[in-house]
Amino acid sequence: MSLVPPYVETLTPYLPGKPIEEVEREYGISNVAKLASNENPLGPSPRALAAAREACARVNLYPDGSAFYLKAALARKLSVRPEEIVVGNGSNEVLELLVRTFLGPDDETLTSANSFVVYKLATSAHGRRCVEAPMRDAHHYDLDAMAERLSPRTRLVFLANPDNPNGTWFGTAALERFLAAVPRHVLVVLDEAYIEYVSEPGFPDGLELRKRHENLVVVRTFSKIYGLAGMRLGYGVLRPDLAGYFDRVREPFNTSLVVQAAGIAALDDEEHVRRSRELVARERPFLSEGLRALGATVFPSQANFVLADVGRPGREIFEPLLREGVVVRPIGGPTCVRITLGTRAENQKLLAALRKVLGK
Repeated sequence: MSLVPPYVETLTPYLPGKPIEEVEREYGISNVAKLASNENPLGPSPRALAAAREACARVNLYPDGSAFYLKAALARKLSVRPEEIVVGNGSNEVLELLVRTFLGPDDETLTSANSFVVYKLATSAHGRRCVEAPMRDAHHYDLDAMAERLSPRTRLVFLANPDNPNGTWFGTAALERFLAAVPRHVLVVLDEAYIEYVSEPGFPDGLELRKRHENLVVVRTFSKIYGLAGMRLGYGVLRPDLAGYFDRVREPFNTSLVVQAAGIAALDDEEHVRRSRELVARERPFLSEGLRALGATVFPSQANFVLADVGRPGREIFEPLLREGVVVRPIGGPTCVRITLGTRAENQKLLAALRKVLGK
């Protein structure tokens, strides 16, 4: 007899991108280009690093459990009230806490198939059912199909814009139409982890849409453009009454003293954000064109990565690329790989390695 409930017994753990140290150890190589986890190749915000180092002198003390100054800094940056903000150990924890806080035993979540796997994992880990609507052309959200699957049991809806792992997105008109179809008692969680990289004109802004849709929850992260993935810091913006319930459920000190200091400093590092945006704006077309020259189908992206269909099982090229010192992520489809936009040197290394692996 199992010691855990069936919904835990059947869970598949989340598999992150292979760490650089592990690749170096297993294959006896160096100078590895890790292009698997959508990290910032420019590294962390320098201001955040300086603030983190200074804060380390005080780690004998517990952090501020309310994250008062971090929330105040976020409120100024986003033009919202501090009481509308919740913070977590990465945006993943914010997503998981939304499930824990707002889903009852008979409630369901709704999302899109082939989107960010954590939506389903967080739901299943609490013994709840996750309903998945099919994507359009396997790589684009179909919000109309999702609206058709709304039911009396739907309590949370998860949307990623831009999407991970596809990089694709939906526009304001489609999102507004979907939000109009969602009952007011259903929370729509808009995951904008990559919003700072968006360059598409008229791209929907969740914070603006919240002014017209009080059941909209916006979730963002410091892991991507701010380069703080290893520190784990994310946040959500939602109605103050809902944020109050969130704070009843979370751990008392779910963001550390060092992380809070780094987050505050990162928000003011406009130069690092500018350079990070410019790198993506420059490298996204470069890498996409290089992949197409190798015969790959590259899906449109508004994130700091591209999804490419290489016409061969993704797992078959994953291992050979590792031997060439390049880490990608076989995800998004049976013949697809997701590739983070690195520096020009890293992207050139990826293209040369892939050319060799594909025999082009």
